[in-house]
Amino acid sequence: MSDYNIIKIQKKLKKELDEERFIHTEGVMYTAASLAMCHDEDVTRTCVAGLLHDCAKCIPNAQKLRLCGHYKVPVSPVERAAPHLLHAKLGACIAKDKYGVEDPEILSAISCHTTGKPDMTLLEKIIFLADYIEPGRVKAPNLARIRHLAFSDIDLAVYMTLRDTLAYIKEKKAPLDNQSLVAYNYYKNFIGETED
Repeated sequence: MSDYNIIKIQKKLKKELDEERFIHTEGVMYTAASLAMCHDEDVTRTCVAGLLHDCAKCIPNAQKLRLCGHYKVPVSPVERAAPHLLHAKLGACIAKDKYGVEDPEILSAISCHTTGKPDMTLLEKIIFLADYIEPGRVKAPNLARIRHLAFSDIDLAVYMTLRDTLAYIKEKKAPLDNQSLVAYNYYKNFIGETED
């Protein structure tokens, strides 16, 4: 089904990311591959999405804004004030333009990996979760439970990740992408939770 050359993508990507980001990226790829095997998703497609999810992360913020203009990516006022939030949407453009990814679902998984979105596909859920639970992550609350749930109840894992991410953003008074709130409300209703 998939004819991507993972080794070739890794070599090219390694030149674009700093060492710490590349180690994180490989952790996401392997975690995503494990989730794909567990949930019967295509492993190669999942590896490509995992590898490229942060391909725009190390681009300087001013250049992120310029590239968004080049690729005609809409930039919200929140994103203009905090351009680091653009790396997911911009990453989807770069995955297509520089790495030859045409699969719309891979591109969508890259685009929404930080915020999530309502009614995600299995691949989108896997990349969203793999970014949060990869072995290099150590500080998130409920991490052990979410890691377990990612393999046993993926929708509950998505809900808990969104809930904990929103709590962290609120605590840090960090900029909030509204998409995260929309995704949280969708999965809260989907799971049937009644807590605030």
